Amino acid sequence: MSSREAVTVIGLGAMGSTMAEVFLAAGHPTTVWNRTPGKAGKLVAAGAVEAATAAEAVAASNLVVISQVDYAAMDQSLAGVDLTGRVLVNLSSDSPDRLRSASQSVAERGGMLVTGGIMVPPQGIGQPSAYVFYSGSQEVVGAHRETLEVLGRADFMGADPGLAMLYYQAMLNMFWTTLVSYFYSAALVGTAGISAEDLRPYAAALLSDLTDEGPMGFLKILTVEIERGVYPGAENNLHMQAVGSEHVVHAFEQVGLDTGMPRALATLFARADAAGHGLSGLTALIEVIRKPAT
Repeated sequence: MSSREAVTVIGLGAMGSTMAEVFLAAGHPTTVWNRTPGKAGKLVAAGAVEAATAAEAVAASNLVVISQVDYAAMDQSLAGVDLTGRVLVNLSSDSPDRLRSASQSVAERGGMLVTGGIMVPPQGIGQPSAYVFYSGSQEVVGAHRETLEVLGRADFMGADPGLAMLYYQAMLNMFWTTLVSYFYSAALVGTAGISAEDLRPYAAALLSDLTDEGPMGFLKILTVEIERGVYPGAENNLHMQAVGSEHVVHAFEQVGLDTGMPRALATLFARADAAGHGLSGLTALIEVIRKPAT
């Protein structure tokens, strides 16, 4: 009989199935359940127990890990299920406010909700680089930390149930916009017969310069400016960059490419310039971001 904590996994899509596989491989007795039948065969063959109902799945373990499309799926799956004394760790995506309301609802039903955002794709779960943002009860996260860290490093962000999702969405925003920017740039040089591989070393060097931890690391410098609320622009002011951003749009237009992302960026720069930040540095954009256009 295993001495490891028993865990239930609800939701057997790519993420949930991999979580269950990782728990099983680490020796945790694992119960699984999915709204749509027929996804548990491989896991059962590996030693998991498939619950017939959501109620049976929740009753099987004190710790219930949920990986579904959103929090509405949890509400639907667990409608009428007794949550008394259960710790629900929901790693589904949704809005921060939705997580807050879900936490209150679970508490009213006798359970405890720990909210989370897992920062790797399915194949990264359980790997050394994996980490998960958690928020809610620090005591509860601590009590189950050993089990949760089977999935990845557990980073507790605070008691507010929405904090895990704030960090998660912030990181996804950076991930997606960085990669989509690269796709746009690859398409742009591609119109001249230049391969993406020819561009890649320059993109990699740029990202390295941005994230360098030395005193000249660009991200480090800009973070200091954000924290201080001071945006020096003497050497490269925002007005100059607003003009340059229009040139980027023209470059995409002239070769017949989509201008959605470069136009959105140029519009943001123009708003900041018009708001009086033209002589400040690039970081002054955050002041406009904090005051969205109406």
